[in-house]
Amino acid sequence: MSGAADKPGLRGDRGSTFARGRAAERRVAWHYRLRGYRILARNVRAGGVELDLIVRRGRRLVFCEVKLKEGPGYGDPLEAVDEWKRERLRRGAQAWLHTNPDLSALQVCFDFAAARPAGIEVVADPLH
Repeated sequence: MSGAADKPGLRGDRGSTFARGRAAERRVAWHYRLRGYRILARNVRAGGVELDLIVRRGRRLVFCEVKLKEGPGYGDPLEAVDEWKRERLRRGAQAWLHTNPDLSALQVCFDFAAARPAGIEVVADPLH
């Protein structure tokens, strides 16, 4: 009999899903590092929102939401980014900047990264 516990990422597999999510975030952080960004924060909470990754290169400050979905039955990771998720990211970024006012003059961007087995795809600043 097949149930939720038999499917990766569902109730019976939370620890493993958490570990895969953190691994995806590390891969995305590495992606940014290779492009000259400095990692400022990972998995921080601000304004009741978890911010996956905050990076900076020069005057550009990026709040990145990382999405991981594995297998063809799960769809594209970026499909999980809806207006509700975008608004939460904006709210979290505003709260984080409120506690880090020295960075508030930077150019703030919002990226969404899809971590797939074949690689990382970053959709740069789709909110603007």
